[in-house]
Amino acid sequence: MPSIIKVRGLNKVYSGGFKALDNVSLAIEKAEILALLGPNGAGKTTLISIICGIVNPSEGQVSVAGHDIVTNYRRSRELIGLVPQELTTDAFESVWAAVSFSRGLFGKAPNPEYIEKILRDLSLWDKRDTKIMALSGGMKRRLLIAKALSHEPQILFLDEPTAGVDVELRKDMWKLVAQLRESGVTIILTTHYIEEAEEIADRIGIINKGKLLLVENKTELMRKLGRKQLTLDLKQPLSSLSPALAEFSLELQKDGHQLVYTYDAAQQHTGIAALMTALSEQEIQFKDLNTEQSSLEEIFVSLVKESA
Repeated sequence: MPSIIKVRGLNKVYSGGFKALDNVSLAIEKAEILALLGPNGAGKTTLISIICGIVNPSEGQVSVAGHDIVTNYRRSRELIGLVPQELTTDAFESVWAAVSFSRGLFGKAPNPEYIEKILRDLSLWDKRDTKIMALSGGMKRRLLIAKALSHEPQILFLDEPTAGVDVELRKDMWKLVAQLRESGVTIILTTHYIEEAEEIADRIGIINKGKLLLVENKTELMRKLGRKQLTLDLKQPLSSLSPALAEFSLELQKDGHQLVYTYDAAQQHTGIAALMTALSEQEIQFKDLNTEQSSLEEIFVSLVKESA
């Protein structure tokens, strides 16, 4: 797949000296879903704002579908839809007027059928004549998404789109995101709900203190960085571990009733066979066992701690 967004050597230093982005380079492929994860203040919103032409970079280059965001701002910006974190809307407009006006801002001809489809997809059709000031917070969030999609963008940025919204909206949104990706739209989202990123993203980017720590295919990331744990339910509890088991990464849990072995799933030799032999030699018996792989959240926390 060709890259629809290219970011090269991007730096952003604000007037007070704060460095929000530190030499960020990134290529985003057409029709992929990229989840950008990072703690508050990591640089996620700054990166999105620069790509969307809202904030000027201090150094570096960004192109959208081959168009430089500085020298060819208008052409690059019309390819992008942005759903910001803030619920900023014109309170006295109706839902229909707000979405139609957003489409017109990008020079698109009126298309009532398309606007109706967006509003129906986001469960806003029944609110089409309602003034924005009368909408709930969840409905205002839906409206921001509708406005971002009004001009049929090829790229959609979702900056914390599900923060503080109800479960129904999340389901509607991820269903719509899947439909958009199938139609060829590229989607970049930031989220604090890591389980959502794990469920819908193709690739994961992790950013901290302005530095892009990695961008990796989700499955490959889980394979390379995900640790596995083998949990053994013991027949008889142990008060301590024998020195003969010191070579293994073992931990006693549940008052000595469980033995947990942590290993790297990517390694050719996991050490499980040797562990079983050692346990047999120590006459340690177990009644059940199971394995678990570390979640994306655990990988994320580990990487952020390492970069701190």
